[in-house]
Amino acid sequence: MKYYFTTSITGRFEAIETEVIRLLKKEGFGVLTRIDMQATLKKKLNVDFRNYMILGACNPPFAYKALLVEDKIGTMLPCNIILQEHAPNIIEVSAINPMVSM
Repeated sequence: MKYYFTTSITGRFEAIETEVIRLLKKEGFGVLTRIDMQATLKKKLNVDFRNYMILGACNPPFAYKALLVEDKIGTMLPCNIILQEHAPNIIEVSAINPMVSM
């Protein structure tokens, strides 16, 4: 069983990122962090890497309920969503499957 959900979408990387953030917001999630791995790896290691973005998403009501039940759940917060471009305009969007990861 895979520990993540994933789908591929055709489009510009930046447009897909904007749409993913919009859809997360529609479901009550905000993006707390945005890690541009392409830029980070270039800066830290001087290597070229594909477009790869990690979005740290959080739904405050869900997070609060989870923290009330399990105080160590913060090790899994925020929920990471990754976007990566495997080929020009072919963007894979992935997120953890919480049922499997628990």
